[in-house]
Amino acid sequence: MSTYDVIVIGAGPVGENVADRAVQGGLSVAIVERELVGGECSYWACMPTKALLRSTAALHAARRLPGAREAVIGDVDAAAVLERRDGFASHWKDDGQVSWLQQAGIALHRGQGRISGPRTVEVVDGDATTTLTARHAVVIATGTRALVPDLPGLAAAAPWTSREAAAAHRVPARLAVIGGGVVAMEMATAFTGLGSAVTVLARDGVLPAAEPFAGERVVQELEKGGATIRIGAEARSVRRDDTGTVHIVLTDGEEIEADELLVATGRRPNTDDLGLEAVGLIPGAWLTVDGTLRVLGAEGAPIGDGWLYAAGDVNHRVLLTHQGKYQARAAGDTIVARARGERVDDRAWGRHAATADERAVPQVVFTEPEVASVGLTAAAAADAGLRVRVVDQDLGAVAGAALHADGYDGQARMVVDEDRGVIVGFTLVGPDVAELLHAATIAIAAEVPLERLWHAVPAYPTLSEVWLRLLEAYGRPA
Repeated sequence: MSTYDVIVIGAGPVGENVADRAVQGGLSVAIVERELVGGECSYWACMPTKALLRSTAALHAARRLPGAREAVIGDVDAAAVLERRDGFASHWKDDGQVSWLQQAGIALHRGQGRISGPRTVEVVDGDATTTLTARHAVVIATGTRALVPDLPGLAAAAPWTSREAAAAHRVPARLAVIGGGVVAMEMATAFTGLGSAVTVLARDGVLPAAEPFAGERVVQELEKGGATIRIGAEARSVRRDDTGTVHIVLTDGEEIEADELLVATGRRPNTDDLGLEAVGLIPGAWLTVDGTLRVLGAEGAPIGDGWLYAAGDVNHRVLLTHQGKYQARAAGDTIVARARGERVDDRAWGRHAATADERAVPQVVFTEPEVASVGLTAAAAADAGLRVRVVDQDLGAVAGAALHADGYDGQARMVVDEDRGVIVGFTLVGPDVAELLHAATIAIAAEVPLERLWHAVPAYPTLSEVWLRLLEAYGRPA
């Protein structure tokens, strides 16, 4: 039996950040991982998927500029893109990440971690079992995996999930996608750019959680690139024949054929095999946490004396890597503070409270065009009971856009809480808008009054001038 101050189950970016924060606070930490150190983001999500998208985006950007477009003499080299992707996925080897753990002073235990009692974790690796105990805290940071719906024939057809799409070593001639969310649209964008004939079956629409104009513009660009987007289409059954062709039968009887099928219909928590039953929790369920990421039991109180934490996707607050890392920092600081006997500051925007999960969540969808948003949509703000005003701006009318690309097409939206005079939501759609997002995130997180934003002067001629145009459209307070 080995004893540490903190045990973290899951060595993805969230688990790594919890562990690092705790070690920096003077605590000893063990991290448990059953797969690759670095987790989903490093090998099957954030980094490799953006590598799949970037080359096509750069080529399209060059083609929007006279002088540059004349230098473009060919299409994307799919093999080179996949090779570059392999590099960003470290060829699915975690040596570098393991080396970082060692340098950081974090002990690694490989295997399946299961909670067997208060502050106790058993690690099973083949026939060997190691028991670890924690003086202060156990943190679950096991993330999620793809949710594959119970559709007749689907499992037998061996569909791609986000993992197979991100790690694909060939570009299928025909790719069908079930789903219309972020993963579905990013991979539809990637494989359209790489040469696949892509058909998207988006039963619930495209990017349904975003402002409506975002999904509309993404659909327009995908269709320009040759993709087929079927809004409202729903699969009834799936089969793969002896030639490898996938047949998707829709609820209206139509049949669609593809060489591969990507299912991107949501995520489920990796909590099935964690021993949650030992502490009165339900295996396979999302974990409910308080503002400092302590896991809550059925009665709504922390487990035991508050020794169990959950950070990242597994608590279902926000399924985004950067928000999980934000939670990890909060959880690590909280564990250190409580270990020292300090009072934990869990007030709104306090250092130990993950308040941004509710108020200022930024997200970029790396489609063409990019969709960058933070805070609430206009509909969500209204549903929350806020008295809001929505201000829209043609991003292509900003001087910096004309320099950025000929025919630049984009839109910006600012959602203002009229009672407090602050921005509560911001959305940008257009080429290369991702780098504009952090200014809006700061404005929302810091609750900067609109009157003060007039003194944040955007440089000319840049895309950031959209801020001035939005404020002008809103009108300066008297």
